[in-house]
Amino acid sequence: MDRRRLAAWALGAALLGGVSYVASWEMDLPRAWSVAWKGTGVGFLTLYAALMARRFDGWLLTAVMGLGFLGDVLLDGQDMTAGGVAFLAGHLLAVWLYLKNRRAGLSRPDWAFAGLLVPAVAAAAWALPDDRAAAVGIGIYAAGGALMAGAAWLSRFPRHLTALGTLMFVVSDLLIFARIGPLAGQAWVGFGVWSLYFAGQALVCVSVARALAGEAAGRRGPVSAAA
Repeated sequence: MDRRRLAAWALGAALLGGVSYVASWEMDLPRAWSVAWKGTGVGFLTLYAALMARRFDGWLLTAVMGLGFLGDVLLDGQDMTAGGVAFLAGHLLAVWLYLKNRRAGLSRPDWAFAGLLVPAVAAAAWALPDDRAAAVGIGIYAAGGALMAGAAWLSRFPRHLTALGTLMFVVSDLLIFARIGPLAGQAWVGFGVWSLYFAGQALVCVSVARALAGEAAGRRGPVSAAA
């Protein structure tokens, strides 16, 4: 079986795992099983990225996804600090990937949007939690996610997939912070957090991996054609 077919199987497994994970919330599962189920989504996206990788940027994407997988597992295992560090490291690695693939002919509004996104998201995240002692750290973490989304907007990858995916990730984080603030006790928030997060990760992984693989194969891929 060639790598592309294996990658397709890995992507299917990722989507099955990520979507079905919601069902585990109604089951009285041992924590280890719940953690493993949660990890299947981005874990198989990591495998998909690795199977699609042909050059250094493809392996950078694999590392970004791998850190997301690590963050998922650590957070569900109740190690909040280590999980946050894993996600933040992934954000910074993604910034490197996006900026080294910066879009040609960027306009001033492009730069303005990317630049304003960071303080806007950081300020919103800082304002959300009821625990004011944690607000500064939350704001700093959120700034890393916003920096990633801004860099994705400036990248040459398709905005309707890659940049949208990173923005969904940012909104998912803001919902997490709102859950310890104004949205505490709202049952729908957990579903919103996971849906936005996993869909965002999937959009980013598939769009970037396919674009880079297409370039490596010498084809005109969505990177060069994207508006």
